[in-house]
Amino acid sequence: MKSNIKLYLFFFSLVTFNAFSQEIALLKYNGGGDWYANPTSLPNLIKYANQTINTKIKNKPATVEPGSLEIFSYPFVHMTGHGNVVFSDAEILNLRNYLISGGFLHIDDNYGMDEYIRREIKRIFPNNPLVEIPANHAIFQKPNVFANGLPKIHEHDGKRPQAFGIFENNRLILMYTFETDLGDGWEDPEVHNDTKEAREKALKMGTNIVNYIFNN
Repeated sequence: MKSNIKLYLFFFSLVTFNAFSQEIALLKYNGGGDWYANPTSLPNLIKYANQTINTKIKNKPATVEPGSLEIFSYPFVHMTGHGNVVFSDAEILNLRNYLISGGFLHIDDNYGMDEYIRREIKRIFPNNPLVEIPANHAIFQKPNVFANGLPKIHEHDGKRPQAFGIFENNRLILMYTFETDLGDGWEDPEVHNDTKEAREKALKMGTNIVNYIFNN
């Protein structure tokens, strides 16, 4: 009986997925990584996107767990942190279903997450490798043009910024941003003392991600 209820809720969530307007959620994961890092980043990005591209995203992002059916209520789920990430088998299955059903996961390495998140992405999509997203992809073209692809916001190891993606039927469903730290650039100015120009680049790139999710 319980399994039938879960199955019903799952298919109900698929039907209603697109009925929920414009909402963003932060992924609360296990493993020890600080999923809660950058507390001002998403509210600032939401405010900027609502002001510049006329989205109507709720000001306060939700928090959702990877194994919860509630994740299907959010077209855009954001994930960040500095350390380890561990998904259970049930969470892996739920995340895969969420993404292939129309969801979008943006993972922003806040420095120190890379080796762990690559392992978990491989578990979610064992036959669908991460590929670098080309600079001519739509996510870098509108509404703000980033001719060279992902901008550099914070310096970590002196490497170039890279955006990797998982595609399903030519649709970008997962984006992993590495060696840029967009989330730090979205935070309040006094948190990292970023220049106005750096914060503007970060917010514009974030707005491109929002625009891609809600208009594709």
